[in-house]
Amino acid sequence: MKKTIFFLLLLCAGVSQLPAQQTQDKSDMEKERQEIREQIKQIQEMYDQVKGQKKQTLGQLTLLQRKINLQNRYLGNINKELRFINDDIYLSTLEIMRLQRQLDTLKAQYAKSVVYAYKNRSTYDYLNFIFSASSFNDAIKRIEYLKGYRTFRQQQVNNIIQTQQLIEQRKQQQIGRKTEKNEALKNQAKQVQVLEDQKKEKDNVMAKLKGQEKDLQKQLADKRKRDRQLQNAITAIVRREMEEAKRKREAEAKANEKKNAATNKPDADPAAENSNATTSVANSGTAARPKSYLDFSASDVALNSSFEKSRGKLPWPVDKGVVSIPFGRSHVGDTKLYMDNPGITIATPSAGTVVKNVFDGEVAGVYNLGDAMAVTIRHGKYFTTYSNLSSVSVNKGDPVKTGQSIGRAAKADDGDGGQVDFILMVETKNVDPEPWLHR
Repeated sequence: MKKTIFFLLLLCAGVSQLPAQQTQDKSDMEKERQEIREQIKQIQEMYDQVKGQKKQTLGQLTLLQRKINLQNRYLGNINKELRFINDDIYLSTLEIMRLQRQLDTLKAQYAKSVVYAYKNRSTYDYLNFIFSASSFNDAIKRIEYLKGYRTFRQQQVNNIIQTQQLIEQRKQQQIGRKTEKNEALKNQAKQVQVLEDQKKEKDNVMAKLKGQEKDLQKQLADKRKRDRQLQNAITAIVRREMEEAKRKREAEAKANEKKNAATNKPDADPAAENSNATTSVANSGTAARPKSYLDFSASDVALNSSFEKSRGKLPWPVDKGVVSIPFGRSHVGDTKLYMDNPGITIATPSAGTVVKNVFDGEVAGVYNLGDAMAVTIRHGKYFTTYSNLSSVSVNKGDPVKTGQSIGRAAKADDGDGGQVDFILMVETKNVDPEPWLHR
């Protein structure tokens, strides 16, 4: 009897936890779908602004490719939901089968007890069982036994009812999950058709672009040239900041040497007391070279640590925008042509969109690149650059806060709308900034 009750308690606990887990998983998937739908909507709005142009452009193609990638993610989300529903239906079926077997066992046990009770239904038998005890204590035990037996029979009835309720509950849940599955399958078929239409539209643009191969190659050449100029400018700024940090470090070390020599005390580096510093002071009186001069001072150490902890939490440089060209190498449609993007290119609904700083820091450089401007901000050993700006509202050396406006987006390379090139570097190394941003 104890094993039976324990088994039922486990089943009750499992059934009570399953709906909560299903709700959480469903909520996460719906949240992801909502985010993808919002991104697709923004891309479509921007694409509608440029698709009417006489000439097909890289901007149109990259927006279409981005939309197709998001549509594939959307379908992947639906497929994940379908797998989850199928798994849940399968597990529910197994659970119903287990409960049904348990119910059959409970009914068989109860039937035996009913038969036994029927055969021994005489009141005389009960009294004879009690009064035939060898002692008073034995009689009390027999009375308790009879009470326990009646309780056991009542518990059997309760167990049967409870198991029947559990089976009915799981059957109702299965009906609901099957309904959800049918809706998900309809949505899947609809989204597959949407994806096919997007691919056809991309193929049409690609076919026209192949007919404008010279223009396409010129667009790519112009972009590579601008990217090289921008990368060279940023690298020069970063190296200048590193050299300046090195000079400060060496000047502090020399000042400490003179001070300690005058007082006949061992050299002590003022930054050595900072437990987060990455340098140590040698016994000879000269400070060891730090791993990075941009990760030496107490303020830089704290800033770097805070920036690293903000991975995936940084705000976007613009309130409304989508990544039209991703980081790194990406091919142009189905051609052998490719782009090497040092950061990410963000398309905005219109030129003049406010561009914001993504983290506390100091402006390391403001400079012109052709018809547009760029701003590089230092965050310890991290550097963010905002390029293709029509105007700038900060100056070199200004401290800037997270979310502070630093300028406005200039017009996109082709067509309507605005565009911002956002670059993230760890000292002189480019990294993909998209995983650092919070959508």
